[in-house]
Amino acid sequence: MSPDAALAASGVARPPASFAIEMRGGEPVYRLAAPSAEPETISARTGRSVGPAHAAEALAAAGGQGSVELVERDQWTVTQRYNRLRPFHKIIVGDAAGTELYVSEKTGELAQRTTRFERGWNWIGAVVHWIYVTPLRAQPDLWHDVVVWISGTACLGAMSGMVLGIWRLRLSRRYPHGTVTPYRGAARWHHLFGIAGGATLTTFIVSGWLSMNPNTWFNPRTPPPDWLSAYAGEGSSIGLDPSALRERAAADAKVLRFTRLGGRWLIQSLGSDSGAVTGADGAALSESEILRAAVRAVPAPTPPTVERLTAYDMYWYAVHGDRPLPVLRLRFDDEAATWLHIDPATGGILDRLDRSGRLDRWLFSALHRFDLPLLLEHPPVREALHWLLNGLAAVITLTGLIIGWRRLMKSKPRSVRRPA
Repeated sequence: MSPDAALAASGVARPPASFAIEMRGGEPVYRLAAPSAEPETISARTGRSVGPAHAAEALAAAGGQGSVELVERDQWTVTQRYNRLRPFHKIIVGDAAGTELYVSEKTGELAQRTTRFERGWNWIGAVVHWIYVTPLRAQPDLWHDVVVWISGTACLGAMSGMVLGIWRLRLSRRYPHGTVTPYRGAARWHHLFGIAGGATLTTFIVSGWLSMNPNTWFNPRTPPPDWLSAYAGEGSSIGLDPSALRERAAADAKVLRFTRLGGRWLIQSLGSDSGAVTGADGAALSESEILRAAVRAVPAPTPPTVERLTAYDMYWYAVHGDRPLPVLRLRFDDEAATWLHIDPATGGILDRLDRSGRLDRWLFSALHRFDLPLLLEHPPVREALHWLLNGLAAVITLTGLIIGWRRLMKSKPRSVRRPA
């Protein structure tokens, strides 16, 4: 069946958030997801909704090897972005890498893949760092509040420690025996390493607290739904019959993706190499077309200033080379001074950066991750600086724990023996 027939069968009135044709096992299917609705999978042969994926189908999609169990939520599918795909068939492949795959029972698509190596490092890294304990992380609002209050308390502790450390430091009129610190043992090391690395540790904690966006000080990096709807525009049918779909697909295509921009349907063939985006009529996408759609989307009094970036700068950069170039930067004069970064090859909005987002770039990305121009140009130096300053923070933390433990033991009441 044609894409237009699939849209009609789905009942989605507005442009779907995602719309593509791909394979589900041996069945070609259309996958659609409305902005705020459950995802739908429709057979491209019959037009009927495809039912849930059973364990045997999930196992076949994973290559036919391993054991299968049904999970609603676990450590590696805990975040809310997986909610529309739950529950999952978890497939333990049993290979040397300890691979585990998660296939959505609802749609039959592969949603997550982990290995033993990745899970191990995440247990001692991301899970601890972000307090990603499954029962807590499953409740987003509660998790957010817990992290904000814990990190906020840590901010006060770090800042008061810096004030105390500087106050007790003597560089000219030194303490007895010529020392700059009055402390001994672990407290001495805590004081000296706190002076050396405390400022950076404090900025780590404060910027980490800001990353949780307390009091919603920073706007989201994604455009609002009404902007996206206006950017997609009102359009007519796609107008492709089923035979034309094969002609639009590359030789190794896995997916044909349909998007709408300014009322015109665009098609992209995705495989080992993603093909160019063209209109359903075969015409290429133009930058003037992108600009017209963006002007309709963003409520600004005048058209934006347009820049074509062919190199990274302070606000569009890649730590691991994972951001495309060239990009279009559209600067609007709306109340929030919005910038949009748009991929001219696909028309996709890659980033929304308003005044608050540009401030967050310096308060979080610069202070927490050292995303600074000179360091971004020299990744080994940036990585070495991370190791050095995190090493200092580790010593400060360890010695602080030792001091705190000893203080608790001293204050613990001791039992008194009574004479017989």
